[in-house]
Amino acid sequence: MRIIKSPAKMHEICRSFSAKGKTIGFVPTMGYLHQGHVSLLEKARKENDIVILSIYVNPTQFGPKEDLKKYPRDIGNDKKLAKRSKTDIIFIPSDKDMYPQGYGTFVDVGSVTNNLCGISRPGHFKGVATIVTKLFNIVIPNIAYFGQKDVQQCAVIKKLVSELNMFVKIKVLPIKRENDGLAISSRNVYLSEKEREDSRILCSALYYAKKSVKHGQRSSDKIIAKAKKMILSKRSAKIDYVKIVSQDTMKDIDKVEKKAVMAIAVFIGKTRLIDNIVLG
Repeated sequence: MRIIKSPAKMHEICRSFSAKGKTIGFVPTMGYLHQGHVSLLEKARKENDIVILSIYVNPTQFGPKEDLKKYPRDIGNDKKLAKRSKTDIIFIPSDKDMYPQGYGTFVDVGSVTNNLCGISRPGHFKGVATIVTKLFNIVIPNIAYFGQKDVQQCAVIKKLVSELNMFVKIKVLPIKRENDGLAISSRNVYLSEKEREDSRILCSALYYAKKSVKHGQRSSDKIIAKAKKMILSKRSAKIDYVKIVSQDTMKDIDKVEKKAVMAIAVFIGKTRLIDNIVLG
């Protein structure tokens, strides 16, 4: 397993792989790897000749009051998990290389960013779209792998790839969960013992919604109202949003149909957690 830090060197290596007809599977991350990331690496390993993991905590997708400085990092453990997953290369660029002095070029994907996290985290998806564009240009992957937990991010990246004529296939893998249902996330480490217990209500609310649709309920308002009541039964919980949206456009829908997804963002104490479930 190799560690590459230079974008130019990374691109040169990837071009040589492509010239030899080798396929590149790419897993872009912000590090602090967990089982969700491992599942992406393992899938990439099965489907490609070369597996590349990027680790970069992208400053442009964090707001001024968000957790950029305290975002969890453990590069030693990241390397161990990457090696165990048979990753070929870890790309670890610096801020100086990704955003040199005077940098001013950003990518705005438009309407798909106007709801959910796009409301509560203004500018977040502009940062996401920009760094993903840069990473795709450097790594030139055949397939890139993302997790369903970041459902809006997946929609943004699919639209980005389609509209900018990027010839990379996007694969979205299912959410990995703890034994009690909580979606695995790097931010779970922020939770106290009591908050960790309370956080299980997020999954319970989502499973309620799924079961409700299965039993014939189609009214988004009724499903959302019950889910909110469940979440707010925990004193540590503060709702950012609970919505049912189209999985493609991320726009609110009144009636549950195919490709409907319930997406939630909830503060448990000071920790903001996101989760979702496909309803259609």
